[in-house]
Amino acid sequence: MDVRRLHAWNLTPREAIALQKELRAQLVETPLDVAAVRLVAGVDVSVKDGLSRAAVVVCALPDFSVVEVARATVPTPFPYVPGLLTFREGPALVEAFARLRAEPDVFLFDGIGIAHPRRIGIAAHMGLLLDRPGIGCGKTRLCGFHDEPDAGKGAWTWLYDHVRDPAASPRRRAGGERPVEAIGAVVRTRAGVSPMFISPGHRADIPTAVAMTLRCTTRYRLPEPIRLAHKTAALPET
Repeated sequence: MDVRRLHAWNLTPREAIALQKELRAQLVETPLDVAAVRLVAGVDVSVKDGLSRAAVVVCALPDFSVVEVARATVPTPFPYVPGLLTFREGPALVEAFARLRAEPDVFLFDGIGIAHPRRIGIAAHMGLLLDRPGIGCGKTRLCGFHDEPDAGKGAWTWLYDHVRDPAASPRRRAGGERPVEAIGAVVRTRAGVSPMFISPGHRADIPTAVAMTLRCTTRYRLPEPIRLAHKTAALPET
């Protein structure tokens, strides 16, 4: 499938941060038609021994039958810097996406969407390059604060952070403190286990990102397409 070439990858951390701030303005927040999704791709990258191994597993709904698997392995081009995961894993993902013949309706990433200090994690950044809906399904919180959701599967609460742009309209105020905005959701994808941190990337919004994630969740904590991609990325490319 086509991948937009919006920028070079050989950047310094300072240049990468500046690029994130520039790309953030291009993100589109709009409801995703969850019921219309037929093909969903799970995306994950394994970084080990100086190599980044990317896996994209395309599944058909509702049974998660595997339609296609695309993989790529490249030398890891960027150091580990919190908030700059895209630049460590992105080049391998671009290679894998370019090998896809299928056209997924939505991509689920093992990572973050807008629930990011600069509101552009890997699901948002890659969603821009693909110009497709992307959803970040993080196992840990990168920023923000929240109430704990109830213990049952499907329960969720809003994930908030302080407004970074003084000109932005806050979605609520907490006790006269700095204005805050919703940046994602804290979702119980399996009863009694730690929640996932779900946030839209590009061409989705928070409620429909949650709905899409839950539609792709079976009996595991990870959504099924991401679980399949995680297993695939851990294997060396043959």
